[in-house]
Amino acid sequence: MQQQHLLVGVDVGCRKHHVAIGGPDGITEQFEITHDARGFAYFFGRVSEQARRQRLPVVVGMEGTNGYARPLDQLVKDKGYTLLNVNNLKLARFKEIFASPAKTDSIDAQQMVTLMMMAPFMEQVKESLQPVLTVSEIEQQLKRLSRRRRQLVQEKVNVQNRMQVDLQSVCPGFLDIIHKVDALYVLRFLSFRSDLRQLARLRPATIRSIPGIGVTKAATLARWQSSAVFGSEIAWVGPMIIEDAKRLLQLKEAIDSLEAQLEALVKQSLLARILDSIPGFGTISAAEVSGEIGTMTRFASEASLAIYLGMAPLDNSSGKHKGTKSPQQVNKRAKAAMMVGMGHHIRKVAESKAYYEKKRTEGKRHNQALRSLGRHITRVFWSMVKNNRLYEEKKQSPVT
Repeated sequence: MQQQHLLVGVDVGCRKHHVAIGGPDGITEQFEITHDARGFAYFFGRVSEQARRQRLPVVVGMEGTNGYARPLDQLVKDKGYTLLNVNNLKLARFKEIFASPAKTDSIDAQQMVTLMMMAPFMEQVKESLQPVLTVSEIEQQLKRLSRRRRQLVQEKVNVQNRMQVDLQSVCPGFLDIIHKVDALYVLRFLSFRSDLRQLARLRPATIRSIPGIGVTKAATLARWQSSAVFGSEIAWVGPMIIEDAKRLLQLKEAIDSLEAQLEALVKQSLLARILDSIPGFGTISAAEVSGEIGTMTRFASEASLAIYLGMAPLDNSSGKHKGTKSPQQVNKRAKAAMMVGMGHHIRKVAESKAYYEKKRTEGKRHNQALRSLGRHITRVFWSMVKNNRLYEEKKQSPVT
């Protein structure tokens, strides 16, 4: 980035954004905009006027693009301006080094402009400003849908754990017989009546009329009925359990729908197809990782990709101490999906399992060994994308 640009720093808030505009002569203007059509129109009007008057191309830096900044960040790109994502961790360090007399949103916007002004002269500053590149609509959908799925899965876990605790307190023995409380037939059974106590008196034929319950499952439920006992709180805790069972059914349906959409999108994405071809990754991990990556053009090398995916710990040694630490600019969602994929991968590929076990014998913990293998798989993935090839397992030599 050259110095002869109109530099715009945007401190993003939930409902309002603070804007600072600067150029070769320093900060020239500051104002606040609301997060609505009127505020966006005011923003572009002021920026366009400055750019026209000074005859300078526009560079906009904002912290946390693709978050509260939506849709302003996309509107900036649609306008043809250069958009930079300001690394919030490095911006915080910059603020510590070049401290201001006070801390306000308007001062933060000024600091962003100052950071962009210094970029041509300091290599470390350049690393804090990441160009926001154009990402295909398919990858954007993969990112949003996979994030939505992860949120629903987490909600499902929370509701299920809560329901299990309540069942233990008011229906002792039920979980010991059922075992898998999130099974569809169990959830349909629990939500079949408005009072859990009525379930203990249902006839076998009525139980078998519930979708998903046949003779075997009906016999399992009959075993519970024969010894059913309820706690004193059943009158008011029972409705909570029924409500949670209904919510779990809704969540299962929503998650299944999202997974079907992701499966269709993975087939349309080159990155996702390549990841999906790696044994163990599957549709979900491939969708999550490719969605978080967006476009490979954002990475200068496979090493930077490995850092982003959390597969490349940094050296953290001092004196006789030798160790590593995790980089702070890791995408935690992509890292989690990679770890799940690698966990399944070592069960499917003998060569990778041998590499994992070698790292374990060297004293590495499970997650460390998986990340070591993940570092190698990242190199393979980088090469696959570069050469537009799917994963190919090494063929074992025939025994003679």
